[in-house]
Amino acid sequence: MEDLLKLENQICFPAYAFSRNLTNLYRPLLAELDITYPQYLVLMVLWEHKQQTVNQLGEKLYLDTGTLTPLLKRMEQKGIVSRIRSKQDERIVMISLTTSGIQLKERAKHIPLELLKCTNMSIDELLQLKALLNKVLSK
Repeated sequence: MEDLLKLENQICFPAYAFSRNLTNLYRPLLAELDITYPQYLVLMVLWEHKQQTVNQLGEKLYLDTGTLTPLLKRMEQKGIVSRIRSKQDERIVMISLTTSGIQLKERAKHIPLELLKCTNMSIDELLQLKALLNKVLSK
C-alpha cells in the first residue's frame, strides 16, 4: 500500500506536469496575440461554432461559469467577443466573436504546427495521446 503513495507511481503527476509544460509552450505564441491559453480555448470554440452560450462554452471547455464569466468579461474588454443576454431568458448570455476576434484566427493559424515542433513526439504519437486523454475525460 505504501508504494501507491510514491510520486513516481502516480498518473496524476505526469498528467499535471505535461499540462503545465504544454501550456508554457503556448505562452510565447499566444503572447504575440495578446491572449491567454484559456482565451485561446474560447476562441477555438467560437471560430468553429460562431456563437455559444456561457453554459455551452463551459461544457466544451470543462470550465464552470464562475471561472468562465470573468474570462469572458476580460475578452469583451479587449474587444474580442461580445456578450449579449438572451431576450427570451435573461439568465442566458450569448457569446460571439467581434471582427477582431474573427481576425485573430488568421494570426493564430501557425500555432498548432509551432507547438508540434516544440514536442519530441510524432503526429501519430500525439494523436494516440489525445485519444487516450479524451477517453479518460469522457468517463
